[in-house]
Amino acid sequence: MLNRVAVLSDIHGVLPALEAVLAEPDVRAAERIVLTGDIAAGPQPTEVLDLLMSLGDRVGWIAGNADRELLEHRRHTPASAPTPDPLTPWAAGRLRPEHLDLLASLPRTLTLPVRGLGTVLFCHATPRDDEEVVLVDSRLDRWEEVFTGLDDDIRTVVCGHTHMPFVRLAHGRLVVNPGSVGMPYGRPGAHWALLGPGTDLRHTPYDLEAAVRRLTRTSTYPDAAAWADYYLHARATDADALAAFGPRDGRTNTP
Repeated sequence: MLNRVAVLSDIHGVLPALEAVLAEPDVRAAERIVLTGDIAAGPQPTEVLDLLMSLGDRVGWIAGNADRELLEHRRHTPASAPTPDPLTPWAAGRLRPEHLDLLASLPRTLTLPVRGLGTVLFCHATPRDDEEVVLVDSRLDRWEEVFTGLDDDIRTVVCGHTHMPFVRLAHGRLVVNPGSVGMPYGRPGAHWALLGPGTDLRHTPYDLEAAVRRLTRTSTYPDAAAWADYYLHARATDADALAAFGPRDGRTNTP
């Protein structure tokens, strides 16, 4: 039984944000660090993977849809095939063989016993799919749908994917989304969660202007400056994100 687990989601290849969270005393003291996917798809993919790999077995890894897409682009997609996000082929091209092997080995879910929370299931989007959308205001029948097939002893589900932190109950299960370390929507800074014996949503401020300058200087991604300015400053609001994601959770009436 683990006493403390730090959950980091949606780092998206932003090294300064990751470094800020890893420097937090409660992250340093946590028995495990769980990464709930979308780890490397960003302007510093190799730097982020190298740092996390250096932490050894203390880290539990889960694949997100962006991690899968990096691997697919590098190993399976013809170079001429179109991609909706120009960052994907660029980041995929930076990865070394050991990074590709790591991404290929990552599971879709992970379960750990956490004091006060019992058996916790960690996933990226939902327990059954790495791209499904569930939100803080998703209706109960949507939660029932995405929970189909879960063992009854799983009373806590931790997911990421939508980059907005929340905690809610759905059909007696506690659902935790830590938000995004590297690409937050609604509020700048790095978002993460600390589990055990309860749930604690955390926010780590860091020097955004210095981080934007660092990414612009060190990343070879052609649009690194604009990308860093937009995402690190969270210029997409939570309202923007909910409007974009809402139709994807199956609701029929979205404002």
